[in-house]
Amino acid sequence: MARRKLKYRDVVGKQKGLSKSKKLDRKKSKPPNKYKAFTKSNKTNNGYKRKRKDVVPREPDKETVKKPKVDILASAESSSDHETDNEDYMGKLRESFGCKNKSSVAIETSESEIDDSGDEVEYETNNVEDAAYETKQDEFVNEGDSEEDSKSSIKASGKTNKSLSDEETDNETDKDMLQEEDDDDSDDETDKITLEEEESDCDNVRDPFVKHVFYELHDNLLESLQNNPVSVNRYTKFWPQLGKLFIQIPICRDISIENNAEFSISEKKSYAPPGEIPLPIDVKSVKPSELYIKTQICKNILKGNKTTDPNSEEIFTPLQAEIFSIINNYQDLYYPQRTFNNAEELRYVYCLHVVNHILKTRLKVIHHNARLSKKDEVPEEFRDQGLIRPKVLIIVPFKEAAYRIINLLTQILLPEDKGNVVNKKRFVDDYTGNELAMPKKNPRPEDYEQLFQGNSSDDFKMGITVTKNSLKLYANFYSADIIIASPLGLRRVIGAEGEQERDYDFLASIELLILDQMEIFFMQNWDHVVHIFNHMHLQPKESHGTDFSRVRTWCLNGWAKYYRQTLIFSSLVAAEINAIFNRKCLNYAGKVQVVNPVEFGSVTQVVVRNEHVFRKFNIQNPTLDLTFFVNKVLPKQRDSSMRQTLIFIPSYFDYVRVRNYFNKESIDFVQICEYTKEGKVARARDMFFHGDAHFMLYTERFHFFNRKRIKGIRHIVFYQLPVFPHFYSELCNLMQEVNMNRKVGSMLYMTITVIYSKNDAHRLSAVVGTEKAARMCQSDRDVYLLVTGD
Repeated sequence: MARRKLKYRDVVGKQKGLSKSKKLDRKKSKPPNKYKAFTKSNKTNNGYKRKRKDVVPREPDKETVKKPKVDILASAESSSDHETDNEDYMGKLRESFGCKNKSSVAIETSESEIDDSGDEVEYETNNVEDAAYETKQDEFVNEGDSEEDSKSSIKASGKTNKSLSDEETDNETDKDMLQEEDDDDSDDETDKITLEEEESDCDNVRDPFVKHVFYELHDNLLESLQNNPVSVNRYTKFWPQLGKLFIQIPICRDISIENNAEFSISEKKSYAPPGEIPLPIDVKSVKPSELYIKTQICKNILKGNKTTDPNSEEIFTPLQAEIFSIINNYQDLYYPQRTFNNAEELRYVYCLHVVNHILKTRLKVIHHNARLSKKDEVPEEFRDQGLIRPKVLIIVPFKEAAYRIINLLTQILLPEDKGNVVNKKRFVDDYTGNELAMPKKNPRPEDYEQLFQGNSSDDFKMGITVTKNSLKLYANFYSADIIIASPLGLRRVIGAEGEQERDYDFLASIELLILDQMEIFFMQNWDHVVHIFNHMHLQPKESHGTDFSRVRTWCLNGWAKYYRQTLIFSSLVAAEINAIFNRKCLNYAGKVQVVNPVEFGSVTQVVVRNEHVFRKFNIQNPTLDLTFFVNKVLPKQRDSSMRQTLIFIPSYFDYVRVRNYFNKESIDFVQICEYTKEGKVARARDMFFHGDAHFMLYTERFHFFNRKRIKGIRHIVFYQLPVFPHFYSELCNLMQEVNMNRKVGSMLYMTITVIYSKNDAHRLSAVVGTEKAARMCQSDRDVYLLVTGD
């Protein structure tokens, strides 16, 4: 540290008759202290502050041999100029300072050395001081007794007034820079203090996080994962809340411990343990520490979990406990029984898992940073990062869902009275409001109001940086730990082939992927979801500031897809979701799928007495269903007695093919799809109700986003079963007499026709039940009849 600038009054004192400075009086009144080079202080970041202490000179002993005096404040080069053995010199020096007795003659600290907090500027003791302290010298000689002496001392030490002033300016600049440090840096310093306390947590070999992330794959396990399909062992379990579980664990032959020789210079290598069958936790007796939840967030679990009993000490509900048993084991999960009632339970469980994963990863990096500060090279065991920083990707359909997730992350990570959320006001303004106005005269169904409450925008993306005591929203993707986005928001960033501005490097090192309300992605654009999966874990085009010496080996080998955990939550079972889960989820720890059968389908909710005719076609190519529809179904529906026929088409591509055929054949029809304007929708509904149009082409996406009551339906043809099974009963119940035009047609003859194939087994199960659907798909019969309304 730079020495303070000497002033004239510091050397010769003030004029006679004037009062001394208060600080000099305070220093004189202090009792003699033993010389100390450093003292402890709590006012600095590192806990220590170098502080210059007053040194009390002693009267030289006449009996002892005189020794050369040592100038502590001057440099070693100028010390020879100030050495003297004359005892009278001390008397003259005391007279120059106005001291009558043999008290302290230490130079008063100037005002320039006091910082804003009132503490003295830190001093660095030189080697001469240490030598003087070790030899226990009893004499002290100060610098000069006049202005000329002080000037010569400064000149001798090679420090001019200008250089000292420059050093003081540099010190002040350094202090300002320290005060303007980022919140992340201050958190890192705090973490370093508690590293020893949390090191045991981070290095616990029983922790599922450690077992899953820290080790490489054995060749036997890697071979099973690279097979197409993956070689797995299958198990079936029954749990009280989840029901029937279908478990798949990749096959891994016994891993022999290499290099077993007692005397060997080669190192023994540890491999990732094979996956295990998850075991349910006991919610009544389990503690957060037993689940390897970070101690930092244990206190926030009970307060943040609104779904548990406030008077109970249980941290999870029974459903949450079973789901957390699986996801905490770092296995993939497909849960197709999400409802509006258990939505908050599921959301809280995976948010807790996300925070726990991020904190463990972050603590390990900080711990390694502290140890690497003393090393020149990076050993292999210090590889703790991915190719890119983002580790968690959460995909949800609407801003309202993202708003709730971020609030839960805040409640779990930050206590109520501590922490900080950066850009919180901007977040609240962007993700609230813009709610749909629900009509009061003709209210929408209850599920529609619950689904579209809040902000229903489907174009958003946000990066979140997690520190120990703060969340930074709207962070850049490459400096974020968590990314929350919609499929459309990600698709805009990823782009398509041929576009100049494309970016998908942030998907290279995703360790945890969560897709909530995945069934809604069918109504938005399923191609966006497939496009995102196709760009996961590709080689980045740029380094983005990555320290490759810290990148995990399995990331460099391109095995990140085998370490990624995928969690899928949906309200239904779909073949497309199963395809994603089976082909794109390759977690080496295994995967778990809930496969409870449907006992009663949505057909039991139809209140209209009518006959439901199910017609099966055996064409394997699903694009040829138009041929079956044109040859087998349409001729009967074109009869004059079959007016007011609604053709329900789930896929927009099928809708376009049927519409083009109707235009080609000049068939009388009206059309309503998701791209139809409101004026044309009203006109089409009016023409259909009054019988001016024989057919109405109606898409599922329009019904999903609008839920209009189509009146005048006397016949329904399901070109394909709907994605949402409750739409089947909802449309059939519109065929009540109150919705009919009595001037057109008769109530005595109404029909419902369904076209299906073996590819629609899951949709058929949701409508008629699993047992009936199995018989209808496996039987040689092509026509089945069901009657409702009895």
